Amino acid sequence: MRMTRLLRSPQAGSIESSSIFQPTSAKPFGRSRKSRREEKRLVFDEIDSGIGGRVSEAVGVKLKKLSETNQVFCVTHQPQIARFADSHLLVRKEAIAGRTEISVDTLDRRGRVEEIARMLTGAEITETARRHAREVLKS
Repeated sequence: MRMTRLLRSPQAGSIESSSIFQPTSAKPFGRSRKSRREEKRLVFDEIDSGIGGRVSEAVGVKLKKLSETNQVFCVTHQPQIARFADSHLLVRKEAIAGRTEISVDTLDRRGRVEEIARMLTGAEITETARRHAREVLKS
């Protein structure tokens, strides 16, 4: 899955609002045990703001529980939260010619390991970070 949206630069005087998440009957982010009419789609943006460590893990556990009966879409920078997801999307923002381009890619198993490793270590991803990421995703 690849989605791209362009937003006008705030310096141009306005922002063109676009959504990369569209709650339709087609379920782009996974399956739920509920029928489409009963299911709720919950979106959490920057849910990890101001928290870390064990609190992040507790939030991840709660989100996982919510995902048993709802479709949950969560933006996070915390591996303690991300590890509980059934699938991962990588969102990138880049300024191109005065516009902000946003791309969203679905990560496969290898991509998930790389992204969790990046969350754990930053720019330089080591083999130790990859091993840790694989372990985090197993539990």
